[in-house]
Amino acid sequence: MNTAVSSALSPALDAQAAPATPTPIPTALPAPSLAPAPAAPRRSFALPARLQPLKRLPPTLALAWLVIAVAALWALAPGWFAHQNPIAGQAGQQLLAPGAAHWLGTDALGRDLWARVVHGAVHSLSGAFVAVGVGLAVGTLIGLLAGATGGRTEDALMRLVDVLLAVPSLLLSLTIIIVLGFGTINAAIAVGVVSVASFARLVRSEVVRVRRSDYVEAAFGSGGRFAAVLWRHVLPNSLTSVIAMAALQFGSAILAISTLGFLGYGAPPPTPEWGLLIAEGRNYIATAWWLTTAPGLIVVAVVLAANRIATAFARRPA
Repeated sequence: MNTAVSSALSPALDAQAAPATPTPIPTALPAPSLAPAPAAPRRSFALPARLQPLKRLPPTLALAWLVIAVAALWALAPGWFAHQNPIAGQAGQQLLAPGAAHWLGTDALGRDLWARVVHGAVHSLSGAFVAVGVGLAVGTLIGLLAGATGGRTEDALMRLVDVLLAVPSLLLSLTIIIVLGFGTINAAIAVGVVSVASFARLVRSEVVRVRRSDYVEAAFGSGGRFAAVLWRHVLPNSLTSVIAMAALQFGSAILAISTLGFLGYGAPPPTPEWGLLIAEGRNYIATAWWLTTAPGLIVVAVVLAANRIATAFARRPA
């Protein structure tokens, strides 16, 4: 047994007794690298997390939002952008061409046109908001009742809508203004009444579509009251297309109010309303083209921007 153990341990003892092979020592150190050190990465400007969606906006949509934002700032704080009086004229400053002192020139009374355009934003935009609000509120109420109730109530309400659609919009607006009186708000109410029919037809079609959904039937089957189901389920799910329609109607309202102001049925002089500014400059279009061109371009830019935003809302998935 001792002989077997010794024969088993002998290879291990021989391995321990064998001298270790020395590690070769390098005779020369490696040459230092002459390649330039990598440059530090440049820091790029990054938008905050809340503003990251702005990077995905199409250029035309971003420009449209910029135009609407500038017009809204004109309406909210016109004194930040124009320091001259938009009502009082200056002697010896009549019909001056655009320049450093007067960016958009002056009118026949020596009033700065830039100041009048900036201060006129509050009248045109506020009138458009009133018009859209009237059309949206009344039209939504009519369309909601017509689509939810059906039967004779729907027939009566939709025949009223058909009557509004049968009358030309300009004629109906002029009739309402003659009854209410002149002014920007009255013109806005007239434009809003004209748009009631369009909102009512759209809301009615959306309510009929949502009314037949399974979750609405389940809400009624579980004991939900008629008004509660309409408010909680039918109305919120019917407003996607209506919001896009409201954005589109906003641009149309600005154009309609400017048209009424141009015809003399809007704000009275010397109110710096955009349509009235175009009307005041039409007599000088041959000698002072800027009196009609500048406010006309402003109206066109704001209307096109509102229409572009409305198109973006309409293309969003429901």
